[in-house]
Amino acid sequence: MSTTAPLRKEALQLFDVAISAADPARAVERALHGTSLSADGTLYLIAVGKAAVPMMRAALTFVNPDTTIETIAVTNPENAAPIKGCRVLQANHPVPDSAGEAAALEVEALLRQTTPQDRVVALISGGGSALLPAPAQGITLDDKARVNKVLLGSGLDINDMNHIRQQLSRLKGGGLLRAAAPAPVTAYMISDVVGDDLRAIASGPTVAPIGNRASAKALLESANIWDDMPDSVQTLLTSPEPQAQELPKAQNHLIASNRQSLDAMRAACPEAQIISDRLEGNVADVAPQLAEVFRALPQDGPAVLLFGGETTVTLTGSGKGGRNQDLALRMALQGIEGDWVFLSGGTDGRDGPTDAAGGIVDMGSMTRMRAAGLDAEALLANNDAYNALSGSGDLVMTGGTGTNVADVQIFIRR
Repeated sequence: MSTTAPLRKEALQLFDVAISAADPARAVERALHGTSLSADGTLYLIAVGKAAVPMMRAALTFVNPDTTIETIAVTNPENAAPIKGCRVLQANHPVPDSAGEAAALEVEALLRQTTPQDRVVALISGGGSALLPAPAQGITLDDKARVNKVLLGSGLDINDMNHIRQQLSRLKGGGLLRAAAPAPVTAYMISDVVGDDLRAIASGPTVAPIGNRASAKALLESANIWDDMPDSVQTLLTSPEPQAQELPKAQNHLIASNRQSLDAMRAACPEAQIISDRLEGNVADVAPQLAEVFRALPQDGPAVLLFGGETTVTLTGSGKGGRNQDLALRMALQGIEGDWVFLSGGTDGRDGPTDAAGGIVDMGSMTRMRAAGLDAEALLANNDAYNALSGSGDLVMTGGTGTNVADVQIFIRR
């Protein structure tokens, strides 16, 4: 590892830059600079997502001191922290739990109090979809949890998953707007989805839905997981579409994104090239495609290539890992020659249901795995990238970062 130690250090430093650029408090401060949050009646501040706590803290500093406020923040336990003047509720992610359902009921109860003189400000970040589950009529929380588990291993991208989730919830796909009516709603959003489609961020609580029941059913069928859906979900999605109702208007503002993190890395390393901010697809297909890009680079000079987006992984085994760890392990298996490192990490610090943000591999990773008695290909086949990368010392461990703007990939060759 000694010959690539400087490259690994550089890649990890750039990853830190990407995370810092997505700092939720700074994003809110930039968005609200020079303004004052107020209302003729009551100002309702609602934050939901992995970045809910820092977003709420920052927003509270912009509230007019003469304004009556009601506040609530919902986040995952790792990112939870006390906020003076705000209730902070904890719920599970990525699979919804009863705490999240209770939090959703509290949010709905709060919003039922609104009048036209009030104002609702929603602070939305990645993870909000699972953290605020409000099952549609006829669907139970267990049903939603089962759907989420299937979706997470289906190979569908985040936009398609949230397309489906919207149809199964009261608050998603503009549901928060309907609950807040007649009060006007302003939302400040941190994007964790490729392309920054506001309808997909946290399943779009303040935006019109991506599709309808029929299109959600078609997606499930195309991914061959329709038969894995609970009976209640199949019943709902094959029922007639509800009568269309005009959705209340909202002001939606995107305040942080994956592209901003890529731009920050390029600013920190001017020689770096941003190759794509839309890296998508199954990691089994993406890894060989990236390897071809790297092999095609001129051999007479250094290279720093940056990517952003969100890949997918299809679960076929019972191992431990996530899409970034899986992609990193696959890159180690590509047989790329020379002194290089490749990092793939989630900006939230949590790749899949693990404590790792992702993986960082180099041309010596396979040697280290074999020295540890590990069969990398067998582990990969069992979706067990975590233990493979752990054995070679290639896990990226950051802890929860308190933000989420999807994933970044860094390739460095000197």
